[in-house]
Amino acid sequence: MTAFHFLLSLPVAFVLFLAIAGLVYLLGKRMAPKLNRAGGKLTTYACGEDIPGVKIQFGYRLFFFIALFFTIMHVATLMIATVPGGKIAWFAVLYLAVIFLSIMALVTRS
Repeated sequence: MTAFHFLLSLPVAFVLFLAIAGLVYLLGKRMAPKLNRAGGKLTTYACGEDIPGVKIQFGYRLFFFIALFFTIMHVATLMIATVPGGKIAWFAVLYLAVIFLSIMALVTRS
């Protein structure tokens, strides 16, 4: 099999599996029972209590905190993994100390 045939087979396989997934979805939709909108069928339920709906305002502060943490950890891992041994190995220890201080600053800030 040549490289052209291999590259051509990937889009064909994607379209084939997408068609199979669509058929399974449509078959499942036809087999599912019809929704009966009686009473509290679509209301939330928690231990028998009726919970009133509230609007939640999402914030990205925690997301950016975690994203920055993982970015620092991934860059540190990449740098430590590529440091050669020998006389320059002290650089890795210094770099880990700086990473430790930056993580501590990130954690104690929030």
